[in-house]
Amino acid sequence: MTDHGKTFLARLVAPSGRTSTGRTIVRLVLGAMLAFAGVSHLTVAREEFQAQVPKFVPLDADLVVVASGIVEITLGAALMLLARRRVPVGWVVALFFIAVFPGNIAQWLHARDGFGLDTDSKRLVRLFFQPALIAVTLWSTGAWKDRPRVSSTHSITPQDDRK
Repeated sequence: MTDHGKTFLARLVAPSGRTSTGRTIVRLVLGAMLAFAGVSHLTVAREEFQAQVPKFVPLDADLVVVASGIVEITLGAALMLLARRRVPVGWVVALFFIAVFPGNIAQWLHARDGFGLDTDSKRLVRLFFQPALIAVTLWSTGAWKDRPRVSSTHSITPQDDRK
């Protein structure tokens, strides 16, 4: 591993610096929404979430929904409670949103109703919200700002804006 890679990994697990009130509020709201969605996976919306599990997933749809619900509760709690680790948590949440995106695509492609998404148009519009969730996650946690960047010499150099 290069020195730049080691530095980035060290920064990824190190406590994060200060953040703005706006970012903090958005991060807390996002965490609460994730935790609520996770609880919904396990209770009132369990069948609705099963509609989003793509057929190519080789596991029982209910198992996938329960597991993803537990993950969402955990990630929501992490967003709300681990403020000092918000940057790595932000990256993990963004990766989770990317991982579940095929479910949204499958819902649209196979015209599966769920959550009031009962037309192709509504399901298509829903697809555009996932990239927005990813962007909001990276912004509110400071993860995007803290990412490694490519310099003019094409080596990866982590940016330290906390000077």
